[in-house]
Amino acid sequence: MVGKFIGELKRRNVLRAMVLYIGAVWALAQGISQIGGSVGLPEGATRWFLIASAIGFPFWVTFSWFFELTSDGIKRESELGPEARAGQSHRRVDLAIIGVLAVAVVLLLTDRLMESHTPPRASASAVAAANSIAVLPFENDSGDKDQQYFSDGLSEGFIIALTRIEGLQVINRKSSFLFRDSKQDDAAIAARLGVANLLEGSVRRSGDTVRIRASLIRAADGNTLWADSFDRPYKDLFALQDQIVGLVADALKARLQPVPARVRQTDRPPSGNLEAYNAYLQARSETDAEAALKSFDRAIELDPGYGLAYAMKARTWIDAVSGGLSGQQARDAFAEADAAVNQAVRLAPGQAATHIARGWLLMLRDFDWKNGEAELRKAVELAPEDGDALYQLGVARASQGDLQQAVELTRKALRHDPLNANWYRWLVAYLMPLGKLDEARQALGKAIELEPRVIYNHHLLAIIEVLRKDAVAARKAADAEPAGPWQDFALALAAQIGPDRAEADRRLRDCIAQHAEGWTFQIAQVYALRGEPDVMFQWLDKAWQARDPGMQALLYDALLLRYRNDPRYAALARQVGLPWPAVTPLPAP
Repeated sequence: MVGKFIGELKRRNVLRAMVLYIGAVWALAQGISQIGGSVGLPEGATRWFLIASAIGFPFWVTFSWFFELTSDGIKRESELGPEARAGQSHRRVDLAIIGVLAVAVVLLLTDRLMESHTPPRASASAVAAANSIAVLPFENDSGDKDQQYFSDGLSEGFIIALTRIEGLQVINRKSSFLFRDSKQDDAAIAARLGVANLLEGSVRRSGDTVRIRASLIRAADGNTLWADSFDRPYKDLFALQDQIVGLVADALKARLQPVPARVRQTDRPPSGNLEAYNAYLQARSETDAEAALKSFDRAIELDPGYGLAYAMKARTWIDAVSGGLSGQQARDAFAEADAAVNQAVRLAPGQAATHIARGWLLMLRDFDWKNGEAELRKAVELAPEDGDALYQLGVARASQGDLQQAVELTRKALRHDPLNANWYRWLVAYLMPLGKLDEARQALGKAIELEPRVIYNHHLLAIIEVLRKDAVAARKAADAEPAGPWQDFALALAAQIGPDRAEADRRLRDCIAQHAEGWTFQIAQVYALRGEPDVMFQWLDKAWQARDPGMQALLYDALLLRYRNDPRYAALARQVGLPWPAVTPLPAP
C-alpha cells in the first residue's frame, strides 16, 4: 500500500515539486538574508519568510497532486496523457529544480566568501584607542539638587586637567554629559563615545569638607584600573583635583606633560579663590543667558583677574546674537562682548577660550575673516585637543570657501565630542554645496537621533530634499520642523519646487511679512531657489547692511551658490571681505 502511494507521488511529480519548493525557499531565504538590510527590510524578515513558507508547504503539495506544469501552461493532472506525464513534465520540473539549486548554491558561496573577507566585528571599546578616556558626570551625593552645578563643574575640571596627560584623547563635556543618570552599562557608554576608559564617581560637599569618590574603568572587560575615596577640606579642592589626575595618569601608565610644554589650560581663577570658582561653575551650568551672565559677573567681582570668566562671558553675549538678537539689541550685545574680550586678552592670553571668543567676535561682528581665523588658529595651537577650537576654526575656513578643510576640522572636532548634535548640523552645511548629499543626510540623521525635537534639524533636511528636487519629501521635512521662523522658511523653500505656484508665492509673502527684520539672508535663499537673482541680490544687500550673521555662509550656502558665476556674486563677496574665488572647487551650478 505504501509502495503504491509513493509510486503515485512519483507519477504525479509531487516529490519533484516538494524538492523544487524547498530549493526555492532556501534560495529566497539566502537572498533575503544577504540584501534585506540594504533595502530596508526588518531584522526578522528571513525568519518570518521561513514561517510563511512552512505554512504554505502543505498547500503546495496539494496543488502539485492535482496539477502539472506543461508546455501549454499549468493543467490538471487528469487531463494529461501518459507521454506528457513521463516526458516533458518531468524534464521541466527537473530543469527548474537544477536552476533553483544552482541559484541557492551561488548565494551560499557568495555569503561564505563575503564572510571570509569581512574582519570580525569588534566592540567600539575594543577598537577605541587605548589612550582614550571620557569623564562621566560625577554624581551629586550631597542630597541637595542645588549642588548639581558643583559636581558638574568638578567633572568638567577633570576633563580639562586630563588633557595634560601626554597622548591622552579626552572626550569633551557635551558628549560625556549626555550619559548623566544613564541606565546603560559602562561598555555600552564607552562604545557610543568611542573610548577605552571611563572616569566616573561622586562628589559630596558638606560645609567646609568635600568628599570625592573616583573610579577608572577599562571598558573592554569592565575591570577597575584604579579607585579611591578622598575626604579633604574644601580649601584643598584644587590640590585634590591634581592628585586624582596624577593617580589616573599612573593607572594608565602615562605621564603628565610638564607645564612649560604648552600653556596649561585651566578653569581655575588665578588667585585660587574658591568662591569665584564656585560662581564660575554656577554660570557654566546655567541654561538661561541672563542668569549665566550674572554668575560670571559674580566670579569676576570675587576675582577681578579671572580672565576665563571674562572670555566665557563674551561667548555668552556672542551666542545671544547668534541665537537671534538683531538691531540695537545685537549692537549692545556685541559691545558687551567686546569689553569682556579685551579683558580676557589682557588677563588670560594663554587660554584657548580667550582666542575662541575674540576670533568669533571678529568674524561675526566685524566680518574680519583673516584676523578671526588667526585667533582661532592660536586657540588650536594652545589646546589641540579642544573640540570647540577645532570646530570654530572649521567655521572660519568654511566662511572663506575652504570646505574641504572645514569638513576635515569638523570631523576631527567630532572625534573629541562625538555626540555633539550641533557640530553635525554644521557638517551638513559644508557637505551640501560639495554635492555630498548622502553624507549630509547621514550626518543630519545623527543630529536628529541625538536631538530629535531641536529646531533647525528638519529645516536642513528640507534643504537636502530641495537639492534632490523631491518636493514631497521636502514638504514632509518642513512639516516636521517645530513651529516658528525656521519652519516658515522650510515650508517656503519646499513650496518653490512644488506644483502649486500660488502656494509658493503665498509662502514667500508670509515670510517677508512676518520675518523681514533679522531674516533677510533666508529671504534671499528663497528667491535664489525661485530663480530670481535680481531680487535675491537685493535681499543680500539688505543682509549685508544689517550685518546679518547669515552672510558668513555666502561662500558655502548650497542654495545661493547656484549664482556664483554671476559677477554680482563675486562683487558682493569682495565687499564682505571674503576671498574670491572660493578655495574649494565646487560642482557645476
